[in-house]
Amino acid sequence: MGIEEKIEASITRITKTVFPNTTNHYHTMFGGTALAWMDEAAFMTATRFSRQKFVTVSTDRIDFKVPIPAGTIVELIGKIVNVGNTSLQVLVTVYLEQMYRDERKKAIEGTFTLVAIDDEMQPIEVMKD
Repeated sequence: MGIEEKIEASITRITKTVFPNTTNHYHTMFGGTALAWMDEAAFMTATRFSRQKFVTVSTDRIDFKVPIPAGTIVELIGKIVNVGNTSLQVLVTVYLEQMYRDERKKAIEGTFTLVAIDDEMQPIEVMKD
């Protein structure tokens, strides 16, 4: 399978509901919870792409475009955007959906860099031979 096919096959979609236990006193989603969900999506995307062990080493700019209220649905979509020797980058986009209306908008977007590691936590090549 070529790299473009692997990228396409590894696109990860996760759908979650924003319940009150994930919101702040403004009844909008905690930023930290959103980041944790995004990191999980990035990890799954990287793992599905390479079938290696990965750790997150950095995040680039994370843009919180609109607040995500309690009682809504979010879809996280992870896609590989860059493949290096031992690392790769995953763009994670979070879409907000109203439960009872046909309304969907981009809420958050950010890039996560992950490194492939071996059992001794040392970097290894992302692409197996």
